[in-house]
Amino acid sequence: MIRHIVSRFALLALALCAYSLGSDATRAADPLRAPAYPLIANDPYFSVWSFSDRLTDSFPVHWTGKINALVSLARVDGRNFRIMGTPAIDGQSPEPMTQKSVTVRATNTTYVFEDAGVEITLTFTNPNLPDDLMLLSRPATYLTWRVRATDGKEHAVKLYFDATAELCVNEDEQLVVGERSATDALDVLALGTKDQNVLGRSGDNLRIDWGRFYAAVEKGAAQNALAAADAARAAFLRDGSVPSKDDADFPRAANRDWPVVAFAFDCGNVGADSVTKRAIVAYDDEFALQDWNGKNLKPYWRKDGENALGMLELANAQYSDVMERCRTFDDELWARAEDCGGEKYASLCSIAYPQAIAAHKLATLPNGKLIFISKENFSGGCAGTVDVLYPGAPLFIVYSPELLKGTLTPIMEYARDRWPWPYAPHDLGCYPLMAGQMYGGGEKTEERQMPVEESANMLILMDVVARLDGNVDYAAEYWDLLEKWAQFLLDKGFDPENQLCTDDFMGHLAHNVNLSAKATVALACYADLCQRAGKADEAKKLRATAEDFVKSWIKLADAGDHYRLAFDQEDTWSMKYNLVWDKLLELNLFPKDVVEKELKYYQNVVMKPFGLPLDNRSDYAKVDWEVWVATLADSREGFDAFMAPVYEFVDKTEPRVPLTDWYFASDAKMKGFRARSVVGGLFIKMLDK
Repeated sequence: MIRHIVSRFALLALALCAYSLGSDATRAADPLRAPAYPLIANDPYFSVWSFSDRLTDSFPVHWTGKINALVSLARVDGRNFRIMGTPAIDGQSPEPMTQKSVTVRATNTTYVFEDAGVEITLTFTNPNLPDDLMLLSRPATYLTWRVRATDGKEHAVKLYFDATAELCVNEDEQLVVGERSATDALDVLALGTKDQNVLGRSGDNLRIDWGRFYAAVEKGAAQNALAAADAARAAFLRDGSVPSKDDADFPRAANRDWPVVAFAFDCGNVGADSVTKRAIVAYDDEFALQDWNGKNLKPYWRKDGENALGMLELANAQYSDVMERCRTFDDELWARAEDCGGEKYASLCSIAYPQAIAAHKLATLPNGKLIFISKENFSGGCAGTVDVLYPGAPLFIVYSPELLKGTLTPIMEYARDRWPWPYAPHDLGCYPLMAGQMYGGGEKTEERQMPVEESANMLILMDVVARLDGNVDYAAEYWDLLEKWAQFLLDKGFDPENQLCTDDFMGHLAHNVNLSAKATVALACYADLCQRAGKADEAKKLRATAEDFVKSWIKLADAGDHYRLAFDQEDTWSMKYNLVWDKLLELNLFPKDVVEKELKYYQNVVMKPFGLPLDNRSDYAKVDWEVWVATLADSREGFDAFMAPVYEFVDKTEPRVPLTDWYFASDAKMKGFRARSVVGGLFIKMLDK
């Protein structure tokens, strides 16, 4: 299964010539409603979404919900429309152009509008291609407007775009400055805070307030200006222009007259042949992360000395190639997901992909090793959390073993450098400052730790890496740590003491049956690592121990028609999602009837209208674990049966935020969390072949 991933990927890519979703404008409506629509999906700071079905119903926002206003207007034969945002000029807002459709694919979100005999297609392209880490790291998003007449006539069309200084501040009262620059090929406008407090703050519900936001167009392609928002928009609505001179009133608060970078494109007389205009928006943070030794780290794209203007030049020069590669990747991902899980599953994976990528930042440590750091969005703000990278791993197992290693390497390096406990750490610090574990007792005490959870997570994923690589070279560098964590699981893993697991919002629990299953699977994974490393005797002993654990687990957890939440708690149940690795890695630890009994109980006894709760203590559901449970089913029909209520949840969940992974299974309402990288776990069905 895992071992077949690379070869299947190559075969599917070759088959793409026989499969096409068609052009953006002709795609059918998506089978799922995205809870929120990704516009800019780069990293935890440069991440802008639409929380409305129609792009004209609200301003775009940062994933936190803070407005990051982007505005687009259109002027057709002198008649004004808006196609993005809700700007009011002199108390009036231009009428919204009728939105015909919106589609979400892994790297493209596309809106189609039509009115006054003209169709306008606006596409946001985030080139997060997993086989090109430099491109994935590049903090640039393309906006492409394609205009054509639909009534057989010609129409005079002009387009407008602006972005406010809200994209470069945490608080709207912060002072900003505007800058104009140029390259050989581009006109470039920028906004940034006056006081550049680089890496000066950390936390969860925060926006970036250092570095610069950039917007660029090809030289001479558009009138452009640094201006007050009302002045720029009013000029366009009046005659299709922007102010002829830049606003020089800087520095000033971002909320004083709302300074914007503004562009006006003249499409001329547009007939049946489409006219295309484009812009690039980007964010240069200069330094992205700080390691546990206090060293500021540059983003990956800057590692060879690149700067913002050079990055923009390259992004512009590669536009056509990047767009084609993104379309190909989107089609491949959709086809691959649809092949194993149907069109709704393909839609779900397409929704999850940009969210999972944008919850990470790619960089290198001072020793040159690649790191891919997640932020626990709206769940504490931790950096590089182990029980976040574990559920998110399937996406990277499928598409990029290098990115998978990038999530593991910083944990291993930190643990080797200074982690004091005999089990794996929980996190690296509070994003973007990886100053050492912030969760629970951190490095100081063993209070509120997740020792079995995190140690098992790391051992499972290290074995996955070895299977993908076909060797244990990566694990070998950290063997002393893996050996220590395996010994901890031998001593403490089968019957966990009173402690937290990844579902820590449920509180401490002793004798956790699902956690015991994870520890057992992890020991079998470590046994596999030992076998691959030529340690046959050790592998044999570990495998035998894991098999003994399973026998005891079945006896102690048995509750008749299902298995318990905790070994010592009768009349309880829980979701045993950790068993999925026994299936996917073909460990063959747990008898098949164990899984069959559990799945039958879930389906017939405890399933709710919008999904499967975690356990008997509440109707909380976790969307990542639900897909893992669905993947335990041996048939497509079984998978579909578990996924049907999940799809209902995605379609109906409120409030509208980037896909929450923690919600109420009874009514689809969000309980907490949003925009988290754990949705990478929804790709796990792709491993089940």
